[in-house]
Amino acid sequence: MLGVSRRSLCAAARRRAAVGAAVAAPVEAPSAPSRPVTNGAPGAHQKRLLSVLAAPMATGAGNVVSPKLMDGALVGRRYESSAAAVDSSDTPPAEKFEYQAEVNRLMDLIVHSLYSNKEVFLRELVSNASDALDKLRYLSVTDPDLLKDGPELDIRIQTDKDNGIITITDSGIGMTRQELVESLGTIASSGTAKFLKALKESQEAGMDSNLIGQFGVGFYSAFLVSDKVVVSTKSPKSDKQYVWEGEAESSSYTIREENDPEKLLPRGTRLTLYLKRDDKGFAHPERIQKLVKNYSQFVSFPIYTWQEKGFTKEVEVDEDPAEAKTEGDGETKTEAKKKTKTVVEKYWDWELTNETQPIWLRNPKEVSTEEYNEFYKKTFNEYLDPLASSHFTTEGEVEFRSILFVPATKKEDITDRKTKNIRLYVKRVFISDDFDGELFPRYLSFVKGVVDSNDLPLNVSREILQESRIVRIMRKRLVRKAFDMILGISCSENRDDYERFWENYGKFLKLGCMEDKENHKRIAPLLRFFSSQSNDELISLDEYVENMKPEQKDIYYIAADSLSSAKNAPFLEKLTEKEYEVLLLVDPMDEVAVQNLSSYKDKKFVDISKEDLDLGDKNEEREKEIKQEYSQTCDWIKKRLGDKVARVDISNRLSSSPCVLVAAKFGWSANMERLMRAQSMGDTSSLDFMRSRKVFEINPEHEIIKGLNVACKNNPDDPEALKALDILFETAMISSGFTPDNPAELSGKIYEMMSSAIAGKWASQAQPANRTQQYTPPGFSEPPEAEVVEPVEAGQQK
Repeated sequence: MLGVSRRSLCAAARRRAAVGAAVAAPVEAPSAPSRPVTNGAPGAHQKRLLSVLAAPMATGAGNVVSPKLMDGALVGRRYESSAAAVDSSDTPPAEKFEYQAEVNRLMDLIVHSLYSNKEVFLRELVSNASDALDKLRYLSVTDPDLLKDGPELDIRIQTDKDNGIITITDSGIGMTRQELVESLGTIASSGTAKFLKALKESQEAGMDSNLIGQFGVGFYSAFLVSDKVVVSTKSPKSDKQYVWEGEAESSSYTIREENDPEKLLPRGTRLTLYLKRDDKGFAHPERIQKLVKNYSQFVSFPIYTWQEKGFTKEVEVDEDPAEAKTEGDGETKTEAKKKTKTVVEKYWDWELTNETQPIWLRNPKEVSTEEYNEFYKKTFNEYLDPLASSHFTTEGEVEFRSILFVPATKKEDITDRKTKNIRLYVKRVFISDDFDGELFPRYLSFVKGVVDSNDLPLNVSREILQESRIVRIMRKRLVRKAFDMILGISCSENRDDYERFWENYGKFLKLGCMEDKENHKRIAPLLRFFSSQSNDELISLDEYVENMKPEQKDIYYIAADSLSSAKNAPFLEKLTEKEYEVLLLVDPMDEVAVQNLSSYKDKKFVDISKEDLDLGDKNEEREKEIKQEYSQTCDWIKKRLGDKVARVDISNRLSSSPCVLVAAKFGWSANMERLMRAQSMGDTSSLDFMRSRKVFEINPEHEIIKGLNVACKNNPDDPEALKALDILFETAMISSGFTPDNPAELSGKIYEMMSSAIAGKWASQAQPANRTQQYTPPGFSEPPEAEVVEPVEAGQQK
C-alpha cells in the first residue's frame, strides 16, 4: 500500500497543465506520445487541483472546501496520468486468482497468532507504506527518474465514517501486475523481503535500507477489520495502474487494469478498506489520528490525516430598527444599525499527525535536559521531571537505541507484575507496552523508557519475546544501563536525590537481591541501611566498610521490628564496647535481602543474634576455666528448659545483661520468626521445627547468673531457684525479640515475685488513719488565733 502526496500532485498538475496549454487538440490515438488528459482550460483544472489543499482563508469564506470533494476515490482530487485515456467499454475483464494459502488458515494465523487486538491493522498498513517509500527513496539514488512524478514522499489517511471506509495512500514505489500476484497472492511471499534479500547479496548490503517486516503478513491484517479490500497501485516501471480486490470470506482475488481517469495515480498505492459492521468505529477521523500517534508517531515519513477544522470570522447580522426619538415637536428615526458576530467556519484539510524525528535517534550531546524532560512527560503522562535519564545506543551483536527514565514518584506497587512503563518500537513503529518481565525484571519495573530495535520482527508476539535470543541480550544490556543510571543518582552531590529515590524504590532493589543473583554486585552498592553509629541516617555498604575497625573481619547486622528495638537489643552490648558498627535492619525485606547477598567486598554478613558469634577476641584459657566452672549450671538450666532450647552456652556477646536467647546458625532469627508467624499461608510444621533451634546464652559475670550457679551447686531442686530460672528464660525471650508461649503465665510469676519483694516493706512507715499531722514549714510559728469582728452598719461607730 503505497500513495502519493498532495504537493507532488499539485506540482505534476502544473507541469502537465503547461503541456496541455501548448497542445491544442487532445490525443486521439493510443499509440501517440503520452499526454495529459485535460477537461476544459488548463488553468481551471489546475485551480481545481489546488483548491483541495488551499485553506479557507486563502480561497475566501465563500469557497470553503467541502467534504463532498472527497467523494469517488475518497482522495478528494482528480489525478492526471501519463497513460492515454481509454474508453471504459474496452476495459479488459478482471482476472481471477486463487490464494496459495487458504484464507481460513491465513486469517487464523493473523488474528490468533500474531495480533492481540484489531487496532494494529493500521500500524501494519502504515508500516508497509513506509516500506514502499523507503524502497523508492533507496532506488532513486541510482535512478532519479523514479521521482519524476513527484519528489514528495508521504502517507495520507482519509476516512468516511458514514460509509465505514478508510483510504490509505502513499507515494511509494508501487507494484506492477506481476508484483501484485507475487506479493498479495500468498502469505509467505513479500516484495520487501525479497528486496532486502537482494540487498544483502549485493555489494551495497551494508547500507541501511530501513525496511520493515513482511509485506504479505502486514497487508492481510487489513482483513481484521475489513470485509473487502481494494488495492490500486501504479509502479514507475509500468505505464498501467492495476487494481487488486479481495474479500475476507473468499478464497480468491481479482486483478484488473484501472482505466477510470478519476482514480489514476501518478505513482504509489491507494488501499481502500470497507470495514465490517462492528468495526466501523475505526473510520472516525479522531480515532485514526489517535492510532497513528500511538503506533506510528515516529515513522520516518510524514503521515497526514484528513481532519475537520474550523476558524473564526466576523459576519454581519441585521438588528431591529431603533425606537423613534422625539425632539421637541419633530420626530426623527434612527437608521437601522448593522452588528457583527463571531462564528466558527468548518472546513476539511490535511493535518500532519506524526513526528518524523524521534528523540532517541538524535545525538545525546545535541539533546538538552529540557527536551528529555518534555519527552518524558508527554510520552508517559507525567507532571514531574524524572530523577535521571539515560540515552544510549547499543551496537554489535544486537543493535537498538533506548532512553530510560527514573520517575520522581512511585506509581506502581512492588506486587504489580505488569506495567506499561517500557514502550517497544521496531524500526520506529510502536509494537507494545504490555510486558511481563521480558525486557526488564520485576524489581526494575519502575524504570520507564522507550526501546527501538532494528533486529526484532515487526510482527512480534509474546511468545517471540519470551524465546528470542535477541530479547535476552537486549534485556541484559538494558538492566546494566538502568543500574548505571541509578548509580549516577547515588553519586550525585545532592544527597536528597538518592534519598527520594530510596524512599520510593528501595524495596524494589531489595527484591532484586532475592530474584537476581547475577546482578548482586550492581545492586549491593545501591542499598541503604540504618546503623548503630549513623544517628538515624541511612548509610551505604561502602560507607560501612570504610568505617570498619582494622581488626574487624565481618559486616555485623541485627534485624528487629523497629529502630528502637534494634538499638537496645542485648546482642549489641559487647560490640558497642568494642566500637564495632552494626547494621540495623528494620524493614521486613532487609534481612532476606542481606542473607541473599551473603557477602560484600569479600566480607561476610554476620547476624549477631545467632550462635557462634566470633568477635576476634577469644581467650581460650579463660573460656576453658569459665566453662568448667559453669558446666554443671549449664546442664542444670538445659534440664529445666528441656526442648525449649537446643543447648545452654557461655556468652561472649553480653556485658550488662544476665542472659540472651540466640537463634541457631541455620534457624530463623527472632525477627524472621515474627514475620513467618504473621504469614497467613505459612507452614506451621516448619515453624515449629525452626522455633526449637534456639541457644540460651548466660553471662557468667552477672550477679543473677552467679547466684543461680550457687543455687545449682547447693540446692538444685529449690522451687524458688527453679521459678527464678523460668522467669529468667522467658524474660530473655522478650528482650531477645521472641514471643513467650504463655504471656499470662509469665505475668503471674512476675506479679508473685513482686508481691514477695514488696510485702511489708513500707508497712512500718504507715501512720494510723485516725491521726493527722499538720506540716509546718521550718521558720514559721503557729499562726495567731483569728479575731471575730462583728458587722457594723455604715455610718455607725464600733
